[in-house]
Amino acid sequence: MIMIKRGAGRKVSEKAEAGPQRALIAACFVNRVGNGLFNAASVLYFTLVVHLPATQVGAGLTIAGLCGLAAGLPAGNLADRYGPRVIWLTSLVVQAVSMAAFVLVDSWLAFVLLATVDRLAASAGGAAGGALIARAGGERPAAFRARLRTYVNLGVVMGTLGAAVALQIDTRAAYTVLILANAASFAGAALVALLGVPAYPPLPRPEQHRQWSVLADRPYVSFVALYSAMGLQYQTVSLLLPIWLSAHTDAPRWTVAAVYAMNSGVCVLLQSRLGSKVETPRQGGRAFRLAGLMFLLSCPLMALTADVPAWVAPVLAVLAVVLHSIGEVWESSAGYALGFGLAPDHAQGQYQGLLGLGFNAGQALAPVVLTGAVLGLGHTGWLLLGLFFAALGAAAPPLAGWAERTRPAPPAPDVPAGASDDGSDEGSAGPSDDGSARLSS
Repeated sequence: MIMIKRGAGRKVSEKAEAGPQRALIAACFVNRVGNGLFNAASVLYFTLVVHLPATQVGAGLTIAGLCGLAAGLPAGNLADRYGPRVIWLTSLVVQAVSMAAFVLVDSWLAFVLLATVDRLAASAGGAAGGALIARAGGERPAAFRARLRTYVNLGVVMGTLGAAVALQIDTRAAYTVLILANAASFAGAALVALLGVPAYPPLPRPEQHRQWSVLADRPYVSFVALYSAMGLQYQTVSLLLPIWLSAHTDAPRWTVAAVYAMNSGVCVLLQSRLGSKVETPRQGGRAFRLAGLMFLLSCPLMALTADVPAWVAPVLAVLAVVLHSIGEVWESSAGYALGFGLAPDHAQGQYQGLLGLGFNAGQALAPVVLTGAVLGLGHTGWLLLGLFFAALGAAAPPLAGWAERTRPAPPAPDVPAGASDDGSDEGSAGPSDDGSARLSS
């Protein structure tokens, strides 16, 4: 009878969690469709339509990106103090307005100011959104986050396909539609979240909590550094490989589109299958190591595309990207497990703010590192890049072990009256059936 009640209680809990999770997935999907529409054509809009020099566009985006880093930690603290939904909704509304205002840009200064507002809101939204994901995770947080990332990737793919139509039309009106559609996606995501995602109240904070306590958490700060460095792998496919294929191989130009499609397709197909198995920080450490090994295989294969006939290069590039994409799935799943699992529930916003700050800083440095060091060294650079990723992956399991040892021990479960000392009472509280620790409240 006790087992029946326990199972029934779990089903009720999962049903209660399903609605907010679906709403959050829908909001993120809508938002990322808009991102895909805009990101694929944004540089062309500002250079061809607004007539800003490419160097000014690049400088403006760099300035905005660096300024945006400042919002992560303060916004995370606000999310912990007032609840994550209100901060996330505010950031979405600000991005909707700033994105729509891009159609009025007619000077470099106006572009930089709007881009900076957009990046500040994006950083704030990343911190609050991370805390919101942690609260909505429920009984199976890893499975939820894997589904979320699957739909996020799918949204970007669909948005990118839509952008391709506008790029082919190549008129000011077409680019304007893309920008306004992205602005509408922010507003739509906010509306879906407002209607379907609960306003989770702040969690009680222990007496020893401090506003910047994350900075004193050495294992977590070390993980942020590790994760940010491994984040170079994202631009290996999106930036480095396309340049390499164009400048160093005889592969047809459609190869670049093929590797983009393959990267997104593999991530969509495998994220739920693999990501749902990475729940605890210890599992995250092992997944990070697997990711590093996959990158160690994929990077030299990418380099070899310069040494094969033109008809072989696309095949080799696709194979390399498939391996790399499997590593990306392991890496993102590990990032979720460690990033959320090592953060205390009452301070998820603050911790996600630091994680986003580190990751975005790494992405800002990635073009310089990848194009300068790797392309400059050629084949040797690719091999060193693969070894670098493998070394980062190898460092993750001991880091995860160190971090877990510094986390406070979970409270002992209450033992019901009449339970045996060996814990054999079927109705006693305990870990989930698969032995995985919960990563969110």
